[in-house]
Amino acid sequence: MDLATWNLGLLPTVASAVLGYLLGSIPFGLLLTQMAGLGDVRSIGSGNIGATNVLRTGNKKLAAATLLLDALKATFAVVIASVYWGVEGGIVAGLAAFLGHLFPVWLGFKGGKGVATYLGVLLGLSPTLLLVFAVVWLVMAKVSRYSSLSALTATVATPIAAFFVTDIKIAFLLIVMTLITWWKHKANIQRLLKGTEGRIGDKG
Repeated sequence: MDLATWNLGLLPTVASAVLGYLLGSIPFGLLLTQMAGLGDVRSIGSGNIGATNVLRTGNKKLAAATLLLDALKATFAVVIASVYWGVEGGIVAGLAAFLGHLFPVWLGFKGGKGVATYLGVLLGLSPTLLLVFAVVWLVMAKVSRYSSLSALTATVATPIAAFFVTDIKIAFLLIVMTLITWWKHKANIQRLLKGTEGRIGDKG
């Protein structure tokens, strides 16, 4: 597909964006912790609504459920939009779901950091790229024991791989998502540079 050719009309573009944003903005981390009687996850740790901060409640199953749901909400958005409006609809819905997770209107536009939702977009658009992400993450995690560094490295490798294995428009979508993910992880990057970032398996 030619990058210069965008065939999605205005109404399908808007519909895909609205669908993606509404699904992406569902704050599963907050909802699950509240339903479990663990209070407001935004009041602990980093104040984030994502799976990593949910894990700080000590409930591993709840954190896993948050990770899964934060990913699948993006996957559903991509798949639904793709069925009705093709790959371009899926691309718009994927980006909107990603932004919805990061900036949910229901929480004053203060959401998660986007890694799980990034994974969900990959699953919906290209499972091959999801595999690339997973392999890079696992290798980096094994070597460095830094979850954040592993995720950041994987978000760089995945768009590069996308240029070789999928639609060029998907590759450019992933570049945008990667840049935003790095921006959202700026505090983690600063801690990595200072050597104060927590490692996988560390307590507290």
